[in-house]
Amino acid sequence: MEFGLGNEQRILQDSINDFLRANCPLDVVRRTADAGTTCLPALGDGLTALGIPGVLIPEAHGGVGLQMLDAALVAEALGAAVAPMPFIGSAVMAPVALLRGGSAAQQARLLPGIAAGEIRFGVGVSEHTGRRDTDGIAARGDVLDGKAMFVLDGMDAHWLLLADREGGLHLVAADAAGVSRTALQTIDRTRSFAEVRLDGVRGELLRASAGNRAVLQEVIDAGRLMLAADTLGAAQTMLDRAVTYARERKQFDRAIGSFQAVKHLCAEMASELEPCRSLLWYAAHASQALPDEARVMACHAKAHLAEVGRFVARTATEVHGGMGFTDLLGLHYWFKRIGVDRQLLGTPERVREEAAALQGFVPAA
Repeated sequence: MEFGLGNEQRILQDSINDFLRANCPLDVVRRTADAGTTCLPALGDGLTALGIPGVLIPEAHGGVGLQMLDAALVAEALGAAVAPMPFIGSAVMAPVALLRGGSAAQQARLLPGIAAGEIRFGVGVSEHTGRRDTDGIAARGDVLDGKAMFVLDGMDAHWLLLADREGGLHLVAADAAGVSRTALQTIDRTRSFAEVRLDGVRGELLRASAGNRAVLQEVIDAGRLMLAADTLGAAQTMLDRAVTYARERKQFDRAIGSFQAVKHLCAEMASELEPCRSLLWYAAHASQALPDEARVMACHAKAHLAEVGRFVARTATEVHGGMGFTDLLGLHYWFKRIGVDRQLLGTPERVREEAAALQGFVPAA
């Protein structure tokens, strides 16, 4: 049994990290966030050339045909660079929905475009991962009405994948009559979120999802794994930057990293974060190889990374002292991304409740 990454996975990881270091430095992130855009053509073209949009799409549809663990490695790299590009909704959750619940015709029509970077999806399933003041989306056959909040990648999308109240998944053209999208401003300016309103909009039901919440749950689990991976990457960067700063910053003619208190802070971050990597890898592996464990492990990975990520974000900022709060260092981009990852698709408390119910520790909600 292999307990580490394979050679091809390490090559994938190195390739995307090298590309992002060269093409997505902090200055690019800052300019993009200030401009309010999250889909850079040059960055998107480069990632498409690396096969990133089609990482989970079979080769028969123009994709790379890799596994969920490979997608998690990509998400980790994007989080490490706080890359302002759509990925979780468009390249992971939407393909999972189409592959699990879509017809052969729907797959043939949409998957090649996703893999080629020509079609981007926004995904709205948050009404099924937390309480909302709205009733979500009502479906009368193929006609949809209502509102979806926090649609991932929603403002950059050509197509929308939306869940109705019963858990059915629907494809909706983003420019269809009766669709209105409003940008939602979160503290994370490196990704786009939308409020989508539907007024008598005709959509396409993914037939396998009708009356079968298992398809919706697989989509949510995939999203949770990617958010956990994104948090892991962002937290690792914050830790690395804190260690580098501690080696360079001097007080009383000594590097602050030589002070015991600072050493302890860095050691605590490393000891908390490193076990998360194997947890995430196992959860991603389980999503396709161990279906009986898949959902529980996705919950564990999402909840635990959310807690550890917040700890690392706070502690790394503390190591930097007052400089950690300045825009000059830009730590806030990673800090805010981790904070939004924590809330999306279920808070740690909500996700742990789901895991407990799945294991029979508490009654199912």
